[in-house]
Amino acid sequence: MTRMRKIRHRHSLATILSMAVVTRAAHSNANRGWARLPPNLQSAKFLRRNIDSSAISHPRHDVPASIPLLSLRGGSSTDSNEVYDSNDDDDADEMRRKKREEYEKLVKYRTEQQMLYQLRSTYLTEMLASRGVPLHTITSVSTADGEKPPEKVDWDCALSTVDEPKSCLYSFDAEPDTKVVAPLGTDQWISLSALNRLRRTDPTKVEPMWHSRYSVLRSWFSDESEFSMLQHVGVKGFFVSSILLDGANGMVLRSLLILSVLSALVLLMPLLEYVVGRIIVSAPFWAQWTTWGRVARAGFPLKLLIGQLVWKAVASCFSKLENEVREHIVDLECEILEDNVPVTVGVRAEEEIMMEEDLEEGGTEMDSEDFDEYDEEYDDEY
Repeated sequence: MTRMRKIRHRHSLATILSMAVVTRAAHSNANRGWARLPPNLQSAKFLRRNIDSSAISHPRHDVPASIPLLSLRGGSSTDSNEVYDSNDDDDADEMRRKKREEYEKLVKYRTEQQMLYQLRSTYLTEMLASRGVPLHTITSVSTADGEKPPEKVDWDCALSTVDEPKSCLYSFDAEPDTKVVAPLGTDQWISLSALNRLRRTDPTKVEPMWHSRYSVLRSWFSDESEFSMLQHVGVKGFFVSSILLDGANGMVLRSLLILSVLSALVLLMPLLEYVVGRIIVSAPFWAQWTTWGRVARAGFPLKLLIGQLVWKAVASCFSKLENEVREHIVDLECEILEDNVPVTVGVRAEEEIMMEEDLEEGGTEMDSEDFDEYDEEYDDEY
């Protein structure tokens, strides 16, 4: 009996130990979610199953499943989960902060690029407008605070003589026997030739002569204005001003000049062929074979570079020729304006008005004797 009791006691201790280990392992697996039963625990579980299935009866001990009997490790899983959650929140806040900083940098970069693009566009527009391309510039949309935009105005024309000299905003004193113009009702005179030449060379300096109060260019030199001076120039002035100088922004003059140069080359082609042929077969030309032979045998990039240099030289010569021809045509336009723009102020204006009245009373034609008398009186007076 004593031996049987010892055996029962040993079996009870083994069962309790295996239940404690299994309960602790199950609790640990529930908290961590990854643990796996080691082989020794599996054997203990097998031992418990064998004991329960045996025919030997032993007293039963109730062990709470929720309280581990043997604590292999200390600590609580709730605190660790809270720490993990707080770390996750900190990481998420850090990621949001970094994304916001990157977004702000991107927005700043795009804004700066947009501003640079606008400045570049404005700069290119100003450069093209200075070369005659009809584009709106800053001066087209800028208006000073409290200042009215330039207004249209009529003009007065007077003759500057030795007896009655006129001042000039451009050259201080106008030359004798030249016409000067000014806005209607003012005495701010400027030479007509100087005004026309200035509007052809640098139009941005015309209206500042009168402190940008008057729209001089649109009022005096526009076909759409009722105060335009070009309505007095006739057919010759229309061809010079509207076709040669203003036609297609100068493309008519450039095209005619190119056509003239090509026509001259075609006419001189036999002479050029003879001269080039004599040069090619000459002894001095072939004596320099060591010099120009290297260029002839050079690769395509060098020949392309030489072609570009030759093209730039030809374009520069053509540009100089065009400027010279344009200046000559502008001088011709000034002469046409001097001859055709009527005088509205002064002695000459009164004589022209009296002459027009006589023509209206006596007919549309003037007798040769009256014209000779008028011409002699004008020559004696001026």
